[in-house]
Amino acid sequence: MAGRPHALAVVLVSALLVILASCSPPKPDVTLDLLRVDWQDVPGVRAGSSGLQVRPTARRIVEQSGDGGQPNPPLNLAGTHLVVGGDFSLSATFADVTADASWALYDRPPVIADEFRVEPAGLRLTLQGNELRIAVFDGAQKKDVTQPVPVHDEHVTVKDAGAPLTVRRAGDTLTVASGGDTLSSLPLGKVFTSGELWLGFSSDSGDFHITSLKAAAPGSTGLHTSGAAAADAQRSEDGLQALAARTRPGFLVGAAVALGPLTGDEDYAREFVGNFGALTPENAMKPQFLSPQKGVYTFEEADAILAIAQSKGMAVHGHTIAFTEAMPRWMQELPAGSEAERRASGAALLEYVSTVVAHFKGRLASLDVVNEPFDVNQGTGMQQNIWYRVFGPGYPAVVSKAVYAADPDVKQYINENGADVPGRRQDALLKLILDTNAQGGHIYGAGLQAHVYDLKTDAISAEDLTRTLNRFGAAGLHVRISENDVTDDQGTAAQAKQYATVLATCLRSQTCVSYTTWGVDDRYDWWIDDGGSLQQGHDHLFSDGKPTPAYDAVKRALGG
Repeated sequence: MAGRPHALAVVLVSALLVILASCSPPKPDVTLDLLRVDWQDVPGVRAGSSGLQVRPTARRIVEQSGDGGQPNPPLNLAGTHLVVGGDFSLSATFADVTADASWALYDRPPVIADEFRVEPAGLRLTLQGNELRIAVFDGAQKKDVTQPVPVHDEHVTVKDAGAPLTVRRAGDTLTVASGGDTLSSLPLGKVFTSGELWLGFSSDSGDFHITSLKAAAPGSTGLHTSGAAAADAQRSEDGLQALAARTRPGFLVGAAVALGPLTGDEDYAREFVGNFGALTPENAMKPQFLSPQKGVYTFEEADAILAIAQSKGMAVHGHTIAFTEAMPRWMQELPAGSEAERRASGAALLEYVSTVVAHFKGRLASLDVVNEPFDVNQGTGMQQNIWYRVFGPGYPAVVSKAVYAADPDVKQYINENGADVPGRRQDALLKLILDTNAQGGHIYGAGLQAHVYDLKTDAISAEDLTRTLNRFGAAGLHVRISENDVTDDQGTAAQAKQYATVLATCLRSQTCVSYTTWGVDDRYDWWIDDGGSLQQGHDHLFSDGKPTPAYDAVKRALGG
């Protein structure tokens, strides 16, 4: 009986603690001034003493044919995004709007592919005069991914265009307000479910200022700012580059990367930084991304990728200068009918070359000065793009000399597909490189893409690749395997074998100086089929955050 009073006291104390805890004051609301966070890597946005200034960039993604032009407005990918576990409100005040002002709020970055953009779930507000368009996207992909259709599309009138615009989530309701007036209230649906908020501002044709930008949420939601996922990723001691350094010092293992997943996906950042020692910007250095308007340059996203590479001690391969695809409209439409037109257009093209190469000088180890010069149907005739029409069939030498003048230290490559096995395509590539150098060019080597889209027709044998490397080496040139990816249409074992064959053969040859995969994780491997439907590929060394059998095979090829 002596223990009972003590036990009762424990129960009473515990009950009192519970009561006191339930009476403790709630955590105070959190308010963040988002004008003070990092906006330096957002195209078209400049921070100043009075807020943010936004100018139009005309960023668009053209199709392979050069047609179309899907809008590609920027988000703050490399700077600051928000993390919040529940309800929130965001408010922004626009001033000096000369045409239109758009504000995007997404729950993840968009996927940017070669020829299209996959719109994520989120909200886009566009103010024009006193008219406000409210477009809500749920992230579901419709038939034509290049023309995303909002699940809610509403046009409303605001009383005062200078009043703060507010987006508020409260439970399952999404509200848009101007000043004290509610403009729209609708079910939240699948919007803003990731726990992250990515912001962007843009204009199609004018300038505007953002004089206030704030985020607020109850303290219990944990609202806070966050930076790039890659910032915390570390090189792995048993990753692919570490193994390559032990097997063949100086040999680089790289991957093509995009800024969105590199900064917004912890799995992708861990996979890439942990395993690779070099990167190729997948799209961010193509002409339509660097110069969407004549004389206007948007280097921000490419600079952000290069800054990540520098922080991780990685080499960078630039991609690309002269290319038939991925050209902005202004470049495609340069006139070339008369001698005078060709002189003027040539000056514009060379101004682009010198500006771009000078901007990246000292930060690139190598560069594709010409990409895919030959017929897209695996022929040997040169594509008669704007470079060809202005400078003639010797344009690679013109471009090469201009690159050398701006940066004599960067190693120059001509990059092509279908030339990784002996044949007429390879003959044409080797001849083009030798002719270019004979005309005063400075081509260091060939980029052999090594895309294996179909193992029945595209498979690369060790014997064929060895003959290829020996041939380029005998001509005094170097080779980089520049864009290797392999389909799994015959199973993951066959995929793994092909990956290992290409890497092991490259590794054995002193002519082959580096090996790059065209992508990192299947999570971002998307393409559009002949029917126009979005399809996911399974061609990479990682899939949804996990290594594939191909990764294990590549690791073994490196001695791991």
